[in-house]
Amino acid sequence: MTRASAGAAERAGSFWRTGVRALRPARSYAEPVHGLTPADLVEAALRAGVRDQRVLEALETVPRAAFAPSGGGTDPYLDVPLPIPHAQVTTQPSLVAKMLEALSLSGSERVLEIGTGYGFQTALLAWVAAFVWSVERWGDLAATARANLSANGVRSVEVVVGDGTEGLAAHAPYDAVVVSAAFPAVPTPLAEQLVEGGRLVQPIGSGGDEQVVLFVKRKGRLEQRRFVTGAHFVRLYGRHGFAP
Repeated sequence: MTRASAGAAERAGSFWRTGVRALRPARSYAEPVHGLTPADLVEAALRAGVRDQRVLEALETVPRAAFAPSGGGTDPYLDVPLPIPHAQVTTQPSLVAKMLEALSLSGSERVLEIGTGYGFQTALLAWVAAFVWSVERWGDLAATARANLSANGVRSVEVVVGDGTEGLAAHAPYDAVVVSAAFPAVPTPLAEQLVEGGRLVQPIGSGGDEQVVLFVKRKGRLEQRRFVTGAHFVRLYGRHGFAP
């Protein structure tokens, strides 16, 4: 067991006992799924340079298999994107880990996620933050994500169907925002709904070859803080993104 594994086991046991942001295990996380386990995703994240212990614990503890499309034929513990409906894909786990690490979450934050998919990243965020609001464009994906999150005991989340480029003003402001689709600029509502000093991570580009960038809000404006990684993302569609 890695150090991340040991920490995750202790942390998960505490959460299951208290019922706070609990993830009820459907199986032992050490049990192989098609020969691989969540520990393989932790190793992939480590190879990608992720060092945030809480992010690694989340990746070790949240069972990706429970958030993967059924009958896909790809081992959910391979560090690769998985196809889902509407020509979408889930984000590669090591890339998710790098984006979450860039947010520097301590556990007390209110987070806005743009692009829920099947809920795996949402569940990881729920592990490292206080509460997550997630906006998904497609109603059927949102329904699947809600079912996956509920089945795994993830309570500190709310999945909303809507235009992610509009953000979610009803629950703003947010301490952090993570955007899981590409656009050449940060949509204005997302910047406006971020608290002063808050962090936002988004792939910047036109879809297919992006730079994932960390922004920090200072004096009411977003400042580009650093380049996180290169990646390939689907396009961000909506009123403040690409036209559908």
